[in-house]
Amino acid sequence: MSASPSTYDGVAAVLSLLVLLTEFAMLRAPLLRSQVRLYAFQSLVVTVLAVYVAYSKHIDELYVLAALSLVLKVALVPALILRLLRDANTDLAGSSVVGVASAILIALVVAAFGFFSVGSLQVSSSSLPTSSLAIACAIVLVAFVLIILRSDVVSQAIGFFSLENGVSVASLVVASGLPLIVDIAFLFDLLVAVVVFGVIMRVHHARNATLSTSDFDRLKG
Repeated sequence: MSASPSTYDGVAAVLSLLVLLTEFAMLRAPLLRSQVRLYAFQSLVVTVLAVYVAYSKHIDELYVLAALSLVLKVALVPALILRLLRDANTDLAGSSVVGVASAILIALVVAAFGFFSVGSLQVSSSSLPTSSLAIACAIVLVAFVLIILRSDVVSQAIGFFSLENGVSVASLVVASGLPLIVDIAFLFDLLVAVVVFGVIMRVHHARNATLSTSDFDRLKG
């Protein structure tokens, strides 16, 4: 007879599920500013998860990670993207290659595949919330759906950044005892990605007066 889930497992699963639901909201959002604000909220949930894991597992280093995440992912990155949007004077997300309803359906199928794939591995441990790991996998896959289906630079950037949030959820619930320098390296990679996407947004908009990536289809061989 399997043991009932602990309070830690339940809270971690609820917070992870909230991150996943925010990912679906990004996929549905028609405005770029809405996507950015949803990313900020999603990052805030990941920060709360880091604080909760730090408190539950008595890992003081995670408080530092949570503080850095709050400053960078909740405040700095959204502020920079919103400033780029003001400069570009664009707020509508690029049209998806499929309709919104079809995109959500695809995301649901992909999320279910990721969730049940991890469940089929039968990974079990007293310190590992398996459900949270499965949800983290679903978050990463839905982020890929956002990147693939949306045809503007900002949505694809937000998809990439939210993919990093999915990886953060997985690392928090699976390997919360990693050295702090490893966790900070993930945040450094995020900063590099912000700089790269920021340059792409500015240059692409300056040359084409649009943030749509549809023109890149001409580069296909």
